[in-house]
Amino acid sequence: MTAPSVALRKTDQANFWNSNYVLLWNQVTANLSEANSENIGDSARLLALVNMSMADAGITAWDSKSTFTFWRPITAIREGDNDGNPQTIGDATWLPLIPSPPYPDFTSGANNLTAATTRSLALYFGNEMSFSVTTTNPGPTVQDIRNFTRFSDVQQEVVDARIYEGIHFRFADELARKQGRLVAQWVRDHFLRPIGE
Repeated sequence: MTAPSVALRKTDQANFWNSNYVLLWNQVTANLSEANSENIGDSARLLALVNMSMADAGITAWDSKSTFTFWRPITAIREGDNDGNPQTIGDATWLPLIPSPPYPDFTSGANNLTAATTRSLALYFGNEMSFSVTTTNPGPTVQDIRNFTRFSDVQQEVVDARIYEGIHFRFADELARKQGRLVAQWVRDHFLRPIGE
């Protein structure tokens, strides 16, 4: 059997991460909690911290979207002849791999939620931990489960996936990752702190 091409691997990565992020990350958190925590109070605290982080990260993403209203790649690529830059050429027939969401690009909600969750988990367990993620996308994926050994690796994979999907510019993904990480740190420092901390 031959190894899949780079294009096929990127397409599969894009399809894998075309997921319901709230459902996906709650399942990962519940699995990690069940496997690594014997105290129901600690498990409840972890799930609450993750969900508070995701909620606040979502708010920061949509606040940025409504503030900056930055165009999506489909508009930028199709309108390349009309953007005032003589170095760009439009492609009126270009389509992303998945349909573009009907709201602005900047910042990426998926990356905000992913970074908030994985940073929350890293603050709780440490960055290095073996875990798996199961896609919620019933569509065309070569593999339904991806395995990781560091939470930070997932953050980079989701940044790349949203670009492969054709729905985000890299800066929107990278800044969303930064937003999500900062939100998780703030939530961890201010809410549901263990007694005596």
